[in-house]
Amino acid sequence: MFQSPRVTRPNRVLLSGASGLAVLGLAGLASLPVPVVAKGAAATLSRQSFVAAAVRRTGPAVVTIDTERTVAAARSAGGPLNDPLFRQFFGLPPNASIAPSQRTERSQGSGVIFKADGLVLTNAHVVEGTDRLTVGLQGGQRVEGRVVGADPVTDLAVVRLVGPGPWPVAPLGNSDALQVGDWAIAVGNPFGLDHTVTLGIVSSLNRNASKLGITDKRLDLIQTDAAINPGNSGGPLLNADGEVVGINALVRTGPGAGLGFAIPINRARGIVAQLLATGRASHPVIGVGLDNLVQPNRLGLRSGVQVASVKPGGPAARAGLQVGDVIVAVRGRPVATPAQMIASVEGAVVGEPMAVRINRNGTDLMISVVPGEMGRSAMR
Repeated sequence: MFQSPRVTRPNRVLLSGASGLAVLGLAGLASLPVPVVAKGAAATLSRQSFVAAAVRRTGPAVVTIDTERTVAAARSAGGPLNDPLFRQFFGLPPNASIAPSQRTERSQGSGVIFKADGLVLTNAHVVEGTDRLTVGLQGGQRVEGRVVGADPVTDLAVVRLVGPGPWPVAPLGNSDALQVGDWAIAVGNPFGLDHTVTLGIVSSLNRNASKLGITDKRLDLIQTDAAINPGNSGGPLLNADGEVVGINALVRTGPGAGLGFAIPINRARGIVAQLLATGRASHPVIGVGLDNLVQPNRLGLRSGVQVASVKPGGPAARAGLQVGDVIVAVRGRPVATPAQMIASVEGAVVGEPMAVRINRNGTDLMISVVPGEMGRSAMR
């Protein structure tokens, strides 16, 4: 229940001066001069609302995604069909199985149109398992959407609008140019509230998903304090110019609430290209577990990542990589953290040799590892 704020209207103002107190009535208030704001100053104030300009540029391309999926629901154990006397009375077999019932589950997310032919970028978890997908535009238009492809590893998906258009398009920015402290504008449909805009800053960059307890994703995320709530998933994170620099994906609830995370748009570009080409994304793996290199260490190394485990029969094991080895560089580029190592492997090509420089007990070695594909039999 909303309660209007109490408004107090004074009928007089007490003025203190050298001559004592004076009472000024409402008529006196009317005689006070009214400050006049110059037109130039008013124009300057309006230009300060960069958020409004950014949303005008991209807002029409932000969409609502409504999904429907059929899920199986177990029948109640207390139903009459589970009563032996009931089953005997109607001549039903005593051990016959009862088919589960089905129900329709509805959910909602957000997305952003990034191509004029009606391609929408959103989260994979928004469209996962959907039977029917409807996309709502800012002007109230609702059209059917079809999933082109989805990648659960990066939580990205592409949806195609069914219709001739024309469709509004959001400009894509450069997430690599972001700096901590830059403005961040989140646009989406939290809790079904269409086209909600929140403002914050970029709180951190390259926040690895594993540090958030998410071990099944390969993501280095943009962290922001712009409010991202349920329903915002898949919507754009904008910079001050109204360019899409991220796709809103996660929100931290409970302890540490108020932290939002977005997938960098530059990471999304490569995934989108694969989804459009094949409907799926390929993720190279070499089959190792990694730890940060302890400083100082007995080898005297200043940087690198330590091999904590090697998957039997995997690419790293076949190449001769061992537990305790320190990976110093991949494909000629130094690696200092597990996140950098993962990014280097992600940039490799499945089936093509990858040069890895390691230090083993003080000796530098160069080995060649042929990445396999995540989830394929080559990794077994």
